[in-house]
Amino acid sequence: MTENRFSFTAAKLNKLPVPEKGKRRYYYDTKVQGLGVAITGMGTKTFIVYRKINAKPERITLGRFPDVPLDEARAQAFEVNAAIARGENPNDKRRRIREEWTLTALFERYMQDYARPHKRSWQEDEAQFQRYLQDWKNHKLSSLKKVELQNLHTRIGEEHGKYAANRLISLLHSVFEKAIEWGWDSENPVTRIKKFSEQSRTRFLQADELPRFFSALENEPNHTLKDYIWLSLLTGARRANVLAMRWQEVNLDAAFWQIPRTKNGSAQRLPLMPEAVAILKNRQQLHGQQAFVFPANSKSGHFTSPQKAWKNLLKKAEIEDLRLHDLRRSLGSWQAVTGANISVIGKTLNHKTLAATEIYARLDLDPVRQAMEVATQAMLSHRETEATTAQADNSNE
Repeated sequence: MTENRFSFTAAKLNKLPVPEKGKRRYYYDTKVQGLGVAITGMGTKTFIVYRKINAKPERITLGRFPDVPLDEARAQAFEVNAAIARGENPNDKRRRIREEWTLTALFERYMQDYARPHKRSWQEDEAQFQRYLQDWKNHKLSSLKKVELQNLHTRIGEEHGKYAANRLISLLHSVFEKAIEWGWDSENPVTRIKKFSEQSRTRFLQADELPRFFSALENEPNHTLKDYIWLSLLTGARRANVLAMRWQEVNLDAAFWQIPRTKNGSAQRLPLMPEAVAILKNRQQLHGQQAFVFPANSKSGHFTSPQKAWKNLLKKAEIEDLRLHDLRRSLGSWQAVTGANISVIGKTLNHKTLAATEIYARLDLDPVRQAMEVATQAMLSHRETEATTAQADNSNE
């Protein structure tokens, strides 16, 4: 084979040398006209089609290898060549996208064509866009620069935490990769933005925080928020599952909740503590005729993540650095504090690891229910302690 022209295979593409930093090299396939791969000094390999159209050279970007497999790249190259044969220039459409699309237009297509059909966490994607990108929504894609997005990442990290900033960059990376796949002829502007280092989070409600937390929760005027937080704590379920809980999934007589699909792709039958059953029965009287336990006038039809109200609640309780997801971790942590074994905790929280799957499969709901009851009562005892202390203070006045 010549130095830069040979019959592509995945193995050969993987072994291609990386040029010096700042340089770019091109290699071309001998099987499909115009199909090539461009390699940057960072080692990024991108499939292209290089052809002359109306006597002008054009490079049409197809996607990155190995995210785009070789067979798919060849199929796309055939389509590009067919369009050129019809007198079309595939880059014309891509230029229109680059010139006309706003971030909002791209994100709406991302949600419609990719996130909602394929991602269980699509509501979180939508929430992140609404929370952090409102000032950017009318920006055209051609105006988005890496340095501005880097500054955004830094600001979100300072104001909302490293985890939130990193998740936003991950979302934007996915959105821009889809734009490239759909014809945006540009580099992904967040590819080289370095994320903040993260440590595994171990935060949960501590014993000294529980009385203040329960007091603030009992005095919360928003009953939807109050019930949502209680059920999040009492079930240990993931935030998205609690928000989207449906009445058809709940069996109040048998005291369990059949979650049809969780984050790890499996269903989960979760025991309901008496306190949770009482909350659900009360909500059933109010909202039982609707599909969702927490109905709302929103796109999804149910309550959405209450970040602002949650922050106000924590302020009243004088608690810092506690996230809604930490309610889930709190139940598991209190199970550990009260002596539950790791397999039962995993079953409660529906964790799924290769090492523990076989053990989980042999567990029924009885030990899980028992461990949840013990952990729940251990947490709730601090509510009773707080109430008893308040009564004693009143009697001494």
